[in-house]
Amino acid sequence: MIRSIPNINTSRLALRAMRPEDFDQYAEIATLPETLRNLSGPAWGRRRAWEAFLRNAGHWQMTGFGQWAVTELATRRMIGHVGFFYGTEPVGEDFDSFPEADWLLMPEAQGKGLAIEAANAAHDWHDRVIPGALVIRINLRNTASLRMADQLGYRELRRTGEGDDPVILMRRNGPPTTR
Repeated sequence: MIRSIPNINTSRLALRAMRPEDFDQYAEIATLPETLRNLSGPAWGRRRAWEAFLRNAGHWQMTGFGQWAVTELATRRMIGHVGFFYGTEPVGEDFDSFPEADWLLMPEAQGKGLAIEAANAAHDWHDRVIPGALVIRINLRNTASLRMADQLGYRELRRTGEGDDPVILMRRNGPPTTR
């Protein structure tokens, strides 16, 4: 099954297929302590980053969706990734069978509205091409992502995790309604 990965441009960003030459930047973003403090689970090393990088390429081929590299139009530099995937960690019937959203930008790209710009573009594409429910898991400490999820129309299902790793499971049944 051959599936092409669409290119999406916004006013400041390009969402495009990840390329082999993106891996070093992908691994750096995925292993930065500033990035990992808001994620759930153990820190990533290059090996785990490589496995996720390859899994993403296969995800597009098998499901018709996946994660895009987020690049700044002005510099052509990859600053993160955004998109959707099927998770492998079971959390419940109300979550597991739906595509899971994800966004991650390097620390110096945060706080500029780039993450919501990229996530809006990805979600708009999903709503047009593969309409349906989406889910997301967000660390309770990650207030910026919780605000973004709210803007994108996600609503809390329940909380899980223990100790220093509390997670909110959320679901989006379609585009947010005008508030």
